[in-house]
Amino acid sequence: MRDYRNIIFVLVVIVFVLQMLVMREDANSDENAPKPIVSLSTFSLYDIAKHISQESLDLVMILPLGVDAHSYEPTPKMMAKLEESALVVYSGAGLEPWTKGFNFKSRVINMSNFVKLRELESDEHDMHEHHDEQCAHNKIDPHYWLDIDNMIKATKLITAEFIKIEPKNKELYLKNRDNYLAMLKRLDGLYKKELSSCYLDTIIVNHNAFSYLSHEYDFNVKALSGFSPDTEVTPKDMIRVINDVKKHKVQTIFFESFVSDKAIKSLAQEVNVDVEILQPLGNITKEEAQKNLTYEKIMKINLIKISKALMCK
Repeated sequence: MRDYRNIIFVLVVIVFVLQMLVMREDANSDENAPKPIVSLSTFSLYDIAKHISQESLDLVMILPLGVDAHSYEPTPKMMAKLEESALVVYSGAGLEPWTKGFNFKSRVINMSNFVKLRELESDEHDMHEHHDEQCAHNKIDPHYWLDIDNMIKATKLITAEFIKIEPKNKELYLKNRDNYLAMLKRLDGLYKKELSSCYLDTIIVNHNAFSYLSHEYDFNVKALSGFSPDTEVTPKDMIRVINDVKKHKVQTIFFESFVSDKAIKSLAQEVNVDVEILQPLGNITKEEAQKNLTYEKIMKINLIKISKALMCK
C-alpha cells in the first residue's frame, strides 16, 4: 500500500512539473512573440499612441521627422510596413494626398471622421483657394489636433482600438488613457487662463495652420500663405501681411522650423519685428525628437510664445 501511495505522489509531482514547464514555455513564447504593428500618420496621433501603449505595441510614425505632411509620399519600405500593420491611423481631412486610392490591407481609421472639423471662414477660405489650387473646393481646416477636444476624441478611439488588438493589456491602456485625458484637460485650462486677458488680438504665421487654436482661445491669425508651408509667396502676399503687422501692432511673426524661413525673415526685416518658431504639431524635427518633446511640452512652449506675442497679462 505504501509503495502504491509513493507511486501516486511521484506521478502528481511529475504532472505538476510538466504543467510548470508548459506555463513557462507559454510565457516565454508570449515574450518572444513580435508585437503587433500600429502605424500612425502624424506626430500628434503618434504621441497619443505612445502614451497609451507604453511599449506594448510596435508603433510606426508614417511621416518622417522634419517632413511636411501635405507633400509626403510613402516609400516602398513604408508601404510594406503599412501592409504588416494590425492597424493604420491617418489624419484625413485632405492632409495626406497619398491615402487616396491606397489599398490598405489592414484595419484603417481616418481620424477626421471621428473629430469635429472646422470650416474656414470666408476670408480664410479665399486665401486657401488662392494658394492651394489642388484643394480649392475643400473648406475644411485639416489641423484639427490643435483643438484639445479633438485630441480627447482621438485618445478615446485609439485606446478602444488598442484594447481590440491586445485585450490582455486593457487595464494598462485604460489607466494610460485616463492619465493622458487628464493632461489634455489641464492643458486646456492653462491655455484659457494664460490667454484670457491680452493687449493684442492677432498673431501672424507663415502658413494657415492655427485656426482651431485661435478659434478656441479667442485670438486671430493672419497667414502669409495657405495650408501648405511650401506654397510660393507672392509680392501681393507680402504687402498684405505688412499691412496686417502695422494694423494689429504685431511685434513677432512666426514660422515653422522645418520649412524655409526666407520669406518670413525678409518680411520681418521689412517691418522691423522679431521672428519666432511656432509648432503646428503635424510633425516635429529630428532635434525636437532628440529632446523627447511631446504634444504636451510643445503645446506649452507654443503657449508661452503666443502669450508673449499677444502681450497677455
